[in-house]
Amino acid sequence: MPENMGSPASNGFLKQNNTLFIRILIISFLSCIPDRTNLCSNLSLATQAVQTKSTSSSNIPFSLETLTLDGYFSFENTHHAAKDFGNTNHFHPSAILYPKSVSDIFSTIKHIFNMGSTSALTVAARGHGHSLQGQSQAHQGVVIYMQSLKEPRMKIHTGELPFVDVSGGELWINILHETLKYGLSPMSWTDYLYLSVGGTLSNAGISGQAFHHGPQINNVYQLEVVTGKGEVVTCSEKQNADLFHGVLGGLGQFGIITRARISLGPAPKMVKWIRVLYSEFSIFSRDQEHLISIENSFDYIEGFVIINRTGLLNNWRSSFNPKDPLLASQFNSDGKILYCLEMAIYFNPDENNIMNQKTESLLSELSYIPSTLFLSEVSYMDFLNRVHLSEIKLRAKGLWEVPHPWLNLLIPKSKISKFAQEVFGNILKDNSNGPILIYPVNKSKWNNKTTFVTPDEDIFYLVAFLSSAMPSSTGKDGLEHIMTQNQKILNFCAAADLGIKQYLPHYHTQEEWRDHFGPHWELFVKRKSTYDPLAILAPGQRIFHKAIPFL
Repeated sequence: MPENMGSPASNGFLKQNNTLFIRILIISFLSCIPDRTNLCSNLSLATQAVQTKSTSSSNIPFSLETLTLDGYFSFENTHHAAKDFGNTNHFHPSAILYPKSVSDIFSTIKHIFNMGSTSALTVAARGHGHSLQGQSQAHQGVVIYMQSLKEPRMKIHTGELPFVDVSGGELWINILHETLKYGLSPMSWTDYLYLSVGGTLSNAGISGQAFHHGPQINNVYQLEVVTGKGEVVTCSEKQNADLFHGVLGGLGQFGIITRARISLGPAPKMVKWIRVLYSEFSIFSRDQEHLISIENSFDYIEGFVIINRTGLLNNWRSSFNPKDPLLASQFNSDGKILYCLEMAIYFNPDENNIMNQKTESLLSELSYIPSTLFLSEVSYMDFLNRVHLSEIKLRAKGLWEVPHPWLNLLIPKSKISKFAQEVFGNILKDNSNGPILIYPVNKSKWNNKTTFVTPDEDIFYLVAFLSSAMPSSTGKDGLEHIMTQNQKILNFCAAADLGIKQYLPHYHTQEEWRDHFGPHWELFVKRKSTYDPLAILAPGQRIFHKAIPFL
């Protein structure tokens, strides 16, 4: 289980002798970086104990109530801000800010910054709360509910280089709806659209278009950011570039994104959606790598692993049609590990013949099992919003708000076969508790100036274990079993020296974070010291701790 670094220590701890208390303070002081920002350490529970004492003694709600805001604070009913999609960490804040303007956000952060080391108060920006390990939570701090931010209003600019200006709290699904009215849309997406702009840009924003357009952080022209010092900064490639690159993929450590200018392109009306199966991983990965390397390929390429799924093709018939119904009916998937290659071509109705020719040409270059070719045609909106349909079904069954111990890894191309052999052939050979995505992307499409780190190869794979745990279960579908399974995967990767990186990373110690960022760690720490020197922002990431007040 992850270390609950944000939870308060027991009262018994605070009653220990003064010698231990002083030792903790001294050790914490020695671990400070410039401007009193503490790095993550194994003393998290002790640190939180002292922070808890500090917070309770500084009358935080009264202090915040003195601020003049367009929005408001809530000091009651804060329990929903102690929960996220992962549903495994629950850190209660002292207050929730519902901002109506950017000034609400910078006034709050400036106020907390000016309190200096007399307060352990921290701030977390919360979009749609889709974090997995409490990253959008702030233990006894302030959670900013970004969806209530009313400025700037979404504004779409057409022309030679079209773009949309949106609030950092805006959801991607709303951007899609509005831009389609102009025949435009963003070019890079996540698979799930009910996420906030600030949330995905603070991570990367990856899906099946990334091999072509790069992640979402590659498709941003400009940002407005509120730093940990309460400063409002407009930044881009040419203006305040260090902060611009730092915030993109920066896990919320350097500032809160309050506005983003996102590039747009022509939006198609329709999508040809295709699925084929493979029984050999080597052939499956070879075809994936081929498709992302050629010109004029599919517009979307992903894949997923299918473990012990009975009657798989019958489940697809509600939305896909088999190319050869007779052959498809004879295919037996029982007891096999299969690999699905999922592809899409975007088109307009008057391009139907060209689209079909292109589809046939590209498919002829692949070596999938012929009887497993399934096709569908859907609207562009329905394709991009496909995961929401699954959400509706799961909510109806009470299976959406359950623990989601997801594990997302980036794996170098040279090591993916070794990874697949051990993980799919041994660790997970009997069962899986949710979808397992796997697809390659080109590093050449990624901006290496952003904070986001990738494996040291030109092509790497995203492998996402999107598990759901059944509440109260002690079996293979229970949280403890899935977490143990995830740890086995991580242990294997470490022992085999695969050179992986975590996507949506979660680590326990400073050493692990240092290893994650590698040669970029010093720059990461420097940026933290520059833009958030008191470590006020994004405490749920557990990279830095706010300096302990000396009382």
